[in-house]
Amino acid sequence: MLTHDKYDDDLRVAAAMSLVNMRPRAGRQVGIDKLLDGLSVLSPAERLKIVSGMTPILIEGMKLSRPAAAKGDDSATTDPSIPAKDAAFAMLNNEGTHLVEDAASQKALKETMVTWAMTAFTARMDDSTQKYGMEQVLRFLGAQGTKGLPKLIVPDGSKLQAISGLIAELGDQQTKEEASKNLVNVAKDIESAAWTKRVTPKLQKANAQSKIKVKESQFKKQLTRYRQEELMRVFRSMKKVGGAPAVAHLLSYGLDKNQPEQRRAEALNALEGHLDRKNSKQLASILNLAGADDTPDLVRSLALRRVGEMPRKAVINRLYALFRNKNWKIRWVAAELVLKMSESKHMDEFMGQLGKTKGIALSEPLRYGQLLADLKGSPKPEVLVSRFSDPKYPAPARLSAFGYYYYHGNKTQLSKVTPYRRDRQRIPKCGANAKDCEWNCTVGKTTRSVSTVGDFVSYCVIPTMEQREKPKVVVAAATKGKKKK
Repeated sequence: MLTHDKYDDDLRVAAAMSLVNMRPRAGRQVGIDKLLDGLSVLSPAERLKIVSGMTPILIEGMKLSRPAAAKGDDSATTDPSIPAKDAAFAMLNNEGTHLVEDAASQKALKETMVTWAMTAFTARMDDSTQKYGMEQVLRFLGAQGTKGLPKLIVPDGSKLQAISGLIAELGDQQTKEEASKNLVNVAKDIESAAWTKRVTPKLQKANAQSKIKVKESQFKKQLTRYRQEELMRVFRSMKKVGGAPAVAHLLSYGLDKNQPEQRRAEALNALEGHLDRKNSKQLASILNLAGADDTPDLVRSLALRRVGEMPRKAVINRLYALFRNKNWKIRWVAAELVLKMSESKHMDEFMGQLGKTKGIALSEPLRYGQLLADLKGSPKPEVLVSRFSDPKYPAPARLSAFGYYYYHGNKTQLSKVTPYRRDRQRIPKCGANAKDCEWNCTVGKTTRSVSTVGDFVSYCVIPTMEQREKPKVVVAAATKGKKKK
């Protein structure tokens, strides 16, 4: 009936809507497929009349309310609006023939689809009876489809990370800023007394239903863990969305010494890619945090990662200043970051700063030497290593050069290091109270103390090189163009 012009237009529209509302067969919604096939074969003029007649009916269908779920079981609720939504989406998004060519109809259907998505969002996001899921619909609608999503970012709201991900992917700048602001409000709520008052009875009820008896002190720990889990979810959502409000909140949280170390670290982790490379205040804050003596190691590590996202020129002097820190682990992380930000042309500068070190740990030259292999530019790492092995350089620089061979050298290169086996240059070791700063290497079953550059070469580098064969170069046989004999 839909495809034959001998029937009145009203009957053909009714036939089309019958296909929209056809019950699934073997789990497949074949009615909409038949609708698309039928509309595709019509002439543009015929199709325009049918689609124009369907449009107001589809709009009213998408406005149908989802029935309230019984006892919170939303999965058992049938949403009467889904057939109309699926049909509208399929017609608008059809590959090949444009089925909805009238601009006014397109606009009306899309606007109604946006409203549909924002109504009962969580239930419709999870509804598996749809032919086309919520995310598919929103991606089709693009920025227009995300305009209402920030309003769903509220305390105790659900699907926070999914909503944030869609906004980050599809939203325009205004939508992202609104979402960023609302995420900050949710984060602040989680740490409020109001949140504690709301959550306490829910947690107590959950314990009772699970027949778990806890003391007051244990319950407080439960509440703290739950608060942290909720806060981490918000931080992860902030990481997706970004925006000035979220960045300001995360940075402030990471700087706050009164907050637990793990939460501060998560806040700094969520700042990945969001700090303003031209904002001098943000840069100063993160550098000061990285260099402060009382900054916990985990927090410092994340702070330095954020520093690593900044322009080298803007941070290099502050990073070199950390080389003078009494805690060798701070220099270790800072120096590793410097190497990752540098090229071969910067190595005179780097080795010069490293050479001023008063005490160095065994882990340092091994790691620095390993990273030398990744340097870009000229001269090549092998040339740099040969240069800085020379006795005219300070021990920390030479040790780092030999550290290259520890990770990348093989037995065919032993001649490059064996001349230094008896080198008596002393290693500037850490102070007496330094942790994890012992200089020992194992040769066979014997652990040897390392005090000089020669000891490092003999007991650490050479035994490792002797166990490593020269990498084999595999040359593929050229067969193309050869004649068989």
